[in-house]
Amino acid sequence: MSKNKRFKALLGQPNAFILPGAYDGMTARLVEEFGFPAVYATGAGISNAQLGWADVGLTTLTEVAEIVSRMDDVTTVPIIVDGDTGFGNAINVIRTVKVLERAGASAIQFEDQVSPKKCGHFNGKQIISKVEMVNKIKAAVDTRKDENLSIIARTDALAISGIEDAIERANAYKEAGADVIFIEAPTTIEQLKAITTGVPNVPHIINMVEGGKTPLVSLKEANDMGFQIMLCANSVLRSAIKGIRQSLSILKRDESQENIHEFICTWEERQELFKLKQVSEWEQKYLQDQEPQEVK
Repeated sequence: MSKNKRFKALLGQPNAFILPGAYDGMTARLVEEFGFPAVYATGAGISNAQLGWADVGLTTLTEVAEIVSRMDDVTTVPIIVDGDTGFGNAINVIRTVKVLERAGASAIQFEDQVSPKKCGHFNGKQIISKVEMVNKIKAAVDTRKDENLSIIARTDALAISGIEDAIERANAYKEAGADVIFIEAPTTIEQLKAITTGVPNVPHIINMVEGGKTPLVSLKEANDMGFQIMLCANSVLRSAIKGIRQSLSILKRDESQENIHEFICTWEERQELFKLKQVSEWEQKYLQDQEPQEVK
């Protein structure tokens, strides 16, 4: 079964699942290693980790696609890609779908913020019209080569024009062909429940941002409220930041690595993660008995 069909199967299963975010090949591989059924290529995480800047729309399509292709090279699970606003209007969305589908996306998420956008849990967001976003969704659906490539429609309207408008927009995006609905940054349990009842018969994403605007709930609670995907987009990134800071503080304080071992993986764990044994097998298979190259 293709990755795209496997993601569609996840959307159709009776129970919700956790979707952790990754920002490079290493973190994508770790997500799969721990048994999660899919990985989320996080736009915020890519901006933070690759550019060193906040999630304010600074990444480009080609930068995101390059990271996604690296993730696809080293994983076997579906990759869900944060496509931000599609990097422009509906015409830009057409190119975005083509590029990200080639890079290995099994699902692409588009949102109705203006371009450049902001993190969904930042203040000061702005949104485009409902009609413009409907046309973006239609363009994405019409462009995909594989009908099993899922299109995720996100709306940020709740923080700007309220829950009623967010639900109205989400229903319009569903009618335009979106396979999954994502209403960003609800602030109460009541709003979470209103989302799934107000936009029926479609899988929903709940975005769990530690310290963000949405109350944190468990996977069971999310499932009971009708959500199919519990997105934990940057838990991996933030844990990495904390671990790196701990290690650096010890190096700075002690001027020695003697007390750093509990904060780093072992040599063996590192080489296992990065498949040194596989590389050695390739060397044995493909690099034996090579004639030396003539020096010219």
